[in-house]
Amino acid sequence: MGEANGHYYATRDPLGARGDFTTAPEISQMFGELIGLWLADIWVRGDRPPVRYVELGPGRGTLASDALRAMKKVGLEPPVHFIETSPVLRAAQAESVPHAEWHIDLVGVPDDAALLIVANEFFDALPIRQFVRTEAGWCERLVDCRDGRFRAVTGDRAFDQIVPQHLRDAPEGSVFETSPAGIAVMRQLAARLHEQGGVGLIADYGYRGPAIGETLQAVRSHEYADPFADPGEQDLTAHVDFATLAAEAATEDLETYGPVEQGPFLEALGIGPRAAALAAAAPAHAEDVDIAMRRLTGPDTMGHLFKMLAIAAPGAPEPAGF
Repeated sequence: MGEANGHYYATRDPLGARGDFTTAPEISQMFGELIGLWLADIWVRGDRPPVRYVELGPGRGTLASDALRAMKKVGLEPPVHFIETSPVLRAAQAESVPHAEWHIDLVGVPDDAALLIVANEFFDALPIRQFVRTEAGWCERLVDCRDGRFRAVTGDRAFDQIVPQHLRDAPEGSVFETSPAGIAVMRQLAARLHEQGGVGLIADYGYRGPAIGETLQAVRSHEYADPFADPGEQDLTAHVDFATLAAEAATEDLETYGPVEQGPFLEALGIGPRAAALAAAAPAHAEDVDIAMRRLTGPDTMGHLFKMLAIAAPGAPEPAGF
């Protein structure tokens, strides 16, 4: 999964109608604006400390551009740091946010200020491991290649200790997923926030885990596809275990908030009034604004499946929306 996604993102812009999928910032400017104001609100109530804006996997830079524009209205103009490895997406981000600095990981981000961290649909693309309950115990699902085709196979070594105790008695055939890469990234974020101060917002589709169930999926041309077909040519993702991420943040004494569903979160931040203002300013686009708002907040669209998790350094103001 890591190798396939590494090639996939390095060789294309996957977003939009011509790509494979669309993210919330590409649906409407309201998403990025509200996140920018969410960050600015915490900054203001925290006595306006020196801060740096850090975004992991910033896509085309759309979210950052909208967020930074909203922040500027209250006097917040932080240096911008993008964690991005794709040369194709870096070029697109440079068009949206020309003054950004790029890094391959958090190590390159200076440690001289508090951090305002955003990770929108970042954790879902990190590689996972899967374990299957068999007669011999919990064995890892592996990938084999035969006759030129990739397929899933089950190993013959038991890894019962990896599976949480309360899930080990699940029926045979059950699948447990974990993301060591996601845990490692969260530990990095938490350590930096504990050291420097600030907040982080993780937005993604996922669940409160740990839990039993397989969520690995592939998307190509806005349709679901076989995850084992054409590696590196389609987006591979898995649902995010928010409870595990929150537990990792708590090990660094960070405060955690959520996860809460994206719909209620955006509604609490004022997406309704913002949509009304946009519609009033451009009546010809009022229907488009309404469609975008319902797509971001509706329980049968993104509003229920997508979640928000906030992590905050000790002493940071309690964030809105939770």
